[in-house]
Amino acid sequence: MSEQEFNTLFAKNLNHYLHINGITQLDLANRLGVSTSAVSAWCRGAKTPRMDKVDAMCKYFRIKRSDLMEDKENKGSSYYLDDETRDLAEFLYTNPEYKVLFDATRNVKKDDIQFVKEMIDRISNKE
Repeated sequence: MSEQEFNTLFAKNLNHYLHINGITQLDLANRLGVSTSAVSAWCRGAKTPRMDKVDAMCKYFRIKRSDLMEDKENKGSSYYLDDETRDLAEFLYTNPEYKVLFDATRNVKKDDIQFVKEMIDRISNKE
C-alpha cells in the first residue's frame, strides 16, 4: 500500500469515528493539543499523524490502532446489512455508557438500536 493510499484509508477511518461519536475536528484538535489544520490534514488524507497522536485518538475513541489503520470494510462482508445500523451499533459498542446486553442479529433494524440508545439516554437523564 502506498503512502497516499494509507493516508486515504486513515482519513476514511478517522472521519468514520468522528461521525459516529459526534465529534468535530475542533473537538479532536483540542483534545489532542494539536492545531485544527493538522486534524484537517489527517481527515483529508493529506498527512498521517505521529503514532503518539494515533494512540491518543484510540484512547479517546476507545478503539484499537487497527480500527484507524486497517481497511476493515474489505475484510469480508459486514455483519450489519445497513451502514446506518452498523454505525449506531459501533457507537453503542465504543461508548461504555451505552453498552447493554441485547441480541444483535442481522435482522436488527436501525430504529431498534436507536431506540435502545434513546432509552439509555432517558434513564441516565442525558437528554
